[in-house]
Amino acid sequence: MIKKSVNLTAEGKKELERELEELIASRPEIAEKIATARAFGDLSENEEYSSARNEQKLTESRILEIQELLKNAKIIRGGKKDSVTLGATVLLNLGGKEVEYILVGPTEANPLEGKISNESPIGKAISGHKAGDSVEFNGKKVEIIEIK
Repeated sequence: MIKKSVNLTAEGKKELERELEELIASRPEIAEKIATARAFGDLSENEEYSSARNEQKLTESRILEIQELLKNAKIIRGGKKDSVTLGATVLLNLGGKEVEYILVGPTEANPLEGKISNESPIGKAISGHKAGDSVEFNGKKVEIIEIK
């Protein structure tokens, strides 16, 4: 299996590292929940035990996922400000409304936080363009006002 590199901003990498630390720190608490639930007796009908084991499974799965992401992470930096690239902050005019986005990799994307993926339709539309350019997105004209 070929490992695909994961594009992350330095901030995104720190967030993943923080989440990983929190998950690892929660292991003893989950183990304690399992031990307490096991003491209740019959495991086949023990909802507390099933719930704690499920929590453990989800936590361990997420730990492995984050470790894999971090192992394959490629830190992106806002490059030259002459065109839209990964890590760039862009100010756009979307139908008369100004919005600011950071162009990030799909792992880090969160439109509610102003982070759009370079693989999203709007990310693809603006990538490589310069300030002052207009591009078509969902049948609407999008103007790139500024690249920060």
